[in-house]
Amino acid sequence: MVAVARILARRLLLLVPLMLGIVLFVFLVMRFSDVDPASAFFQGANPTPRQLHDFRERNGLLDPLPVRYVHFVGALLHGDLGTSALTRAPVVDQVTTALPLTLQLTFLGLGISLVLALAGGVTAAVHRDRLPDQVIRVVSLTGVAAPGFWLALLLIQYLAVGRGWFPTGGYINPADSLTGWLKTMTLPALAMSLPVAAQLTRIVRTAVVEELDKDYVRTAIGSGLPPRVVVGRNVLRNALVNPLTVLGLRVGYLLGGAVVIETVFSLPGMGKLMIDAVQNGDPAVVQGVVLTTATGFVVVNLVIDLLYLLVNPRLREAAR
Repeated sequence: MVAVARILARRLLLLVPLMLGIVLFVFLVMRFSDVDPASAFFQGANPTPRQLHDFRERNGLLDPLPVRYVHFVGALLHGDLGTSALTRAPVVDQVTTALPLTLQLTFLGLGISLVLALAGGVTAAVHRDRLPDQVIRVVSLTGVAAPGFWLALLLIQYLAVGRGWFPTGGYINPADSLTGWLKTMTLPALAMSLPVAAQLTRIVRTAVVEELDKDYVRTAIGSGLPPRVVVGRNVLRNALVNPLTVLGLRVGYLLGGAVVIETVFSLPGMGKLMIDAVQNGDPAVVQGVVLTTATGFVVVNLVIDLLYLLVNPRLREAAR
């Protein structure tokens, strides 16, 4: 536990410059973009030059960039993401409303990805170079090459329009109807998770094959232990170390994929919020969504690092 606490403290210290760097990058990109916050605020109102100047002065837009960055970081530390130019509402309120749906979609997709990857990867490894392995490898290779939005359109065409099993879009809160929530979330989660599941399946297969070739596995099976017991208790636990390192990046892919998938299925999450903000020229909302998504990606990778410590005792020993 001491080693885990030491590594955790080290990771948390590294988060400070990392987050400051992310905030600086987003700040600079938004400041040098073509979108003028003052013009966005008065969009459609034909403001006078004096009104634009007063707005910029009132909001510190005329200050030097370093001063504006310090004020920006200070506002973020107080939970202030700015004000929407379109709705005049705090951006944090819009993010708080949209974020739960994106998290539901991301973690449902992650759960589907893990189940499919473990089932497919272990099955392919156990039946190495035989028909099940060859079929799973072809399917996983196809899944890696298939873009999420294309899968979304196919799922809508065949399972929603063709079969009528699922709605083509929209969202039902699980508090109102759990069945309705599952129906509205299944197709988006599948569209997001299938490419990730395909990638993880190949990684799990490789890791399990390498583990099955080790001496302790042959010794355990030779001593009379059933192969299922050896694979379930020893092989799988040891083989999951490498896939865990990739899992954090795949969660980031799921978060990023929500931008397209939520738009296709008309889900009012973070992705659709950002697309609408880009189309309507609302820079504060775009900035808030990007910062929130980046923060979530960093936090998820921190959690993955901790899980990696739990399943990899050698890393804990090295930190002592």
